[in-house]
Amino acid sequence: MKKLAYILFLSVSFLLIGKRSQAQDYQTAVGIRFGAYEIGPSIKYFMDKSDAIEGIIGIRNHGVVVTGLYEIHQQAFNVDKLSFYYGFGGHIGSIGNSYNRLFGSDNEYSSGKHLLIGADATLGLDYVIPNSPIAISLDLNPRLELARGPFFDIAPGLGLKYTF
Repeated sequence: MKKLAYILFLSVSFLLIGKRSQAQDYQTAVGIRFGAYEIGPSIKYFMDKSDAIEGIIGIRNHGVVVTGLYEIHQQAFNVDKLSFYYGFGGHIGSIGNSYNRLFGSDNEYSSGKHLLIGADATLGLDYVIPNSPIAISLDLNPRLELARGPFFDIAPGLGLKYTF
């Protein structure tokens, strides 16, 4: 089922590449984020030229995590349509039976449902493909898990978004 959803999303995205982007910056982007721990839909909304909020619903093998981020964007390396962003936020979710990767220790098996609550940061690059409504992002999402920890991890991710 996941493969079908990925293929469908990518097919629709490539069909829409022919649409010409009307501005250098976008105001809203909807897409999917492929992360180290979760994969799921995301939405980003710019409140002004540099400040954005982003919401991500991360689906795991045994749970779901909702993340909210405040981000500041700046042009990167004097490249048109490439921006560097950084920010902070938090997450809340639930996981079931799984192995957890703990920073600085061996994997730990946990059984039953567990609440996840923590603080997040983000650091990444966002590129809007010229003459298309598609944006690609690559980021790191350092997280401090408070409810089950404290422990720290860094979750890299790749985002593919439709901009409007």
